[in-house]
Amino acid sequence: MRQNPVDLVLWSDDAILIVNKPPGLLTLPDGYDPDLPYLSAILEPAYGPLWIVHRLDKETSGILVMARSAAAHRDLNTQFETRQISKAYHALAAGEPDWEEKVVTLALQPNGDRKHRTVISPRSGKPSTTRLHVLERFRGFTLIEAIPETGRTHQIRAHLAALGFPIAGDKLYGKGMEIYLSRVKSGYTNEGKPEKAMLERLALHARSLSFKHPVSGEPVKFEAPYPEDFTNTLRQLRKYKGLG
Repeated sequence: MRQNPVDLVLWSDDAILIVNKPPGLLTLPDGYDPDLPYLSAILEPAYGPLWIVHRLDKETSGILVMARSAAAHRDLNTQFETRQISKAYHALAAGEPDWEEKVVTLALQPNGDRKHRTVISPRSGKPSTTRLHVLERFRGFTLIEAIPETGRTHQIRAHLAALGFPIAGDKLYGKGMEIYLSRVKSGYTNEGKPEKAMLERLALHARSLSFKHPVSGEPVKFEAPYPEDFTNTLRQLRKYKGLG
């Protein structure tokens, strides 16, 4: 995967780098294959030393803040630890919920089963809160904004799956549930040929990030545009959502 580092950067100053991570790119080096491309290795030749503050899963696209100094790194880490940083994700979920907004408070236990998934566990799980808001409805799928108030591993994926609305393409928590044209377009046939999913990954995008600038202390908010595959999928879903 060849990436132009400048194309990934949404904002840059002496303290922070705001990046729109593409799907399929690691945030950190892979422990089994260190030769795989990862974010800081792509960015550091152009922007100098970077400190990782938080991460996104490989398949997840969207916004990340990286520190450009040790002092900024300490400040941002403190903001994350004290929940002063607000993150919003957009997910294409399988199913059509009968609610517009919901607050999920199911306790989560990371690495809770043989598949190393985060599981719902009232007894041994940690308190976890995700605020959900329906943004747009389609045939069989729903665009949902998810705001995690806690930072558990796979929190949004586990909470949506527990409600019965797993994120499309989530093979770990939702048995795939890929978005196929045959699922949204009435009368569609592929003439017996294997059908390709519209979005061949987890349909999750880190949309926005709000925090206090580590130098000025002023509140800042950054938003990451959808990548091409997410945008194209939304276009197709909108095209057929009103056709019965």
